[in-house]
Amino acid sequence: MATKTKQRCPWGNSEDMQAYHDTEWGTPLHDDQALFEFLCLEGAQAGLSWRTILLKREHYRRIFHDFDIKRVAAMKERELEKALLDPGIVRNRLKVYAARDNAIAALKVIDEFGSLDRYLWSFVDGKPIRNKWTGQGDVPASTPLSDRMSKDLKKRGFRFVGTTICYAFMQATGMVNDHVVSCFRYKA
Repeated sequence: MATKTKQRCPWGNSEDMQAYHDTEWGTPLHDDQALFEFLCLEGAQAGLSWRTILLKREHYRRIFHDFDIKRVAAMKERELEKALLDPGIVRNRLKVYAARDNAIAALKVIDEFGSLDRYLWSFVDGKPIRNKWTGQGDVPASTPLSDRMSKDLKKRGFRFVGTTICYAFMQATGMVNDHVVSCFRYKA
C-alpha cells in the first residue's frame, strides 16, 4: 500500500529543506531573539542560497551568542575579526559587522517600541498577510510593503536589509503566508 506524500511548496521538497519548510518557514514568529536571528541570517544570505545559510546556522548561533541582541551589540572588533576566520559562516566582513550594527539598531527599536516584535509586526498590522499563490513562480521577490520595511530599517541604522531581504524575512517569520495554496502548510 503506497503512502501519501505531503504536498509542499516546490522548494521544500528536497531532503535538506523539508524540515525547515515543514516546521519553521511561514510560522508566525514573535520572539525578539528569534526575529533578530532571522534578520541577521537573511542578511547573510544576500547573494547566496538559503540552503547555504541554513547549513551554517549552528555556527552562526555559536559565533553570535545564540543571537542574544545585547551580547551581539556588545561584540568587540577582535571578536568579529575572529568570526571572519571561521569557515562555518559566510566570511564577508560587511555581513559579519552588520550583525553587530543591527543588534545596536535593534536595541534602539526595542527602547522605542517596547520590543522588536512590536516594531516589525507593525508593518503587517500585527497579523499575517495570507497570499493565494498557485505556483512558486507567482511569488514575488519583493513588494511595496517590503520596500517600506526596508526603507524604515535603513533609516534606523540596520544594514543588509534591502527590499528582497525584507520580503524573505517576512516570509520566513510568518508575516506573509507565501506557501502555495496546494501546500499542506498553507492552511496552517
